[in-house]
Amino acid sequence: MMAKPGIPKGTRDFSPIEVAKRQYIIQIIKSNFEKYGFQPIETPSFENSDTLMGKYGEEGDRLIFKILNSGDYLAKADEKHLTDRNSQKLTAHISEKALRYDLTVPFARYVVQHQNEIEFPFKRYQIQPVWRADRPQKGRFREFYQCDADVVGSTSLWQEVELVQLYDGVFSALGLKGVTIKINNRKILSGIAEVIGASDKLIDFTVALDKLDKIGEDGVKKEMIEKGIAEAAIAKVQPLFNFTGTISEKIEKLSVLLAESEEGQKGVEELRFICETVTELGMNDSILDLDVTLARGLNYYTGAIFEVAPPAGVAMGSIGGGGRYDDLTGIFGLKNVSGVGISFGLDRIYLVLEELGLFPETVSETSKAIFLNFGNKETLYAMNAIKKLRAQGIKVELYPDAVKLGKQFQYADKRTIAYAVIVGDQEMNDQKYTVKNLHTGEQQALDFTALQDLLE
Repeated sequence: MMAKPGIPKGTRDFSPIEVAKRQYIIQIIKSNFEKYGFQPIETPSFENSDTLMGKYGEEGDRLIFKILNSGDYLAKADEKHLTDRNSQKLTAHISEKALRYDLTVPFARYVVQHQNEIEFPFKRYQIQPVWRADRPQKGRFREFYQCDADVVGSTSLWQEVELVQLYDGVFSALGLKGVTIKINNRKILSGIAEVIGASDKLIDFTVALDKLDKIGEDGVKKEMIEKGIAEAAIAKVQPLFNFTGTISEKIEKLSVLLAESEEGQKGVEELRFICETVTELGMNDSILDLDVTLARGLNYYTGAIFEVAPPAGVAMGSIGGGGRYDDLTGIFGLKNVSGVGISFGLDRIYLVLEELGLFPETVSETSKAIFLNFGNKETLYAMNAIKKLRAQGIKVELYPDAVKLGKQFQYADKRTIAYAVIVGDQEMNDQKYTVKNLHTGEQQALDFTALQDLLE
């Protein structure tokens, strides 16, 4: 009995229309990356295990797909690990390569390996699939694309300003209005923890604060106390629980709150420059908002932190994110190379555009016309026209078999092709083509020039 065909959990097949829509999003992201001076690179789908392992924390390491060594991999393994059933130590012996988990660590490896060929600051973009052995659920897959843009080799805050504009430019080009680009700064979070005398509780504090919109002020305070943060310390940051107003007003509140923290004040000044500059330059269709609860990548980011939320009313998590990191390449021995980057969530952006009906009809457009097949003599006449039309960039196709017309029309209907071109003895004698509009049923006889004009 033959096995029923299937694909691994967390992976997907994409239909022609789905691929067309994904390529539409990718092309807009790509064209904007290039408009801002980012250059494309690609890295292998798999890396040496030691390049990836230990770079994402214990949880991340667990989600890396390992590749078994070729040949008799168990023969080279230490028998002790086999009898001890120590999978972690055994894996190191039988798997020397792994599928990439993200694009950032391979990029860091690329920069260090090619540092003598790169002009710094180096602006790169990368649009490639990544793999994670995660539990599949809605909006979370084991194989998915990342669309990243990073600048390394510059500490200038103008890079952050440009990345906000880049986000705005992409979402505007996609017709996605009302997207909120949230910004915070790692130094602000460190400053808050310093002011309340709980620097060692930074992660506990920020994780609890991040739940403010879900469990409310009392719930957050309760969780902080349970984590060992004193009530007196929490009282010092009371303004954070009702942190409203314009960006300028929020920055002023932070400036007062963090008056005694040198680190916090640095964060305030960085935010002030980015937000005031972006406001002065103006935005297309997106909203910039200072969100002091934003705390992604605490062990990774060192300056600005970004997260992008879809328009109000769309039930979807973040559709982009990123931030400033001061020592990305340090994990591979190249110290003090600062960088900043952002990423677009292709799959989630797709779902948002689908929900809001923002894909243009032309995205899924198939061939403009199909030439029906009446036999070899007629088809040769038709193929001469098809060749000329394709040379002009017009999408047309030939039905390959001389079967009943009903079947050919049915095929065209299922493919949503707009026109059928009919060629028989009469058309060949008159040097014309009968064109049927498959939406209205109207027919007309056209010479080649008129046919080309109709299909362009």
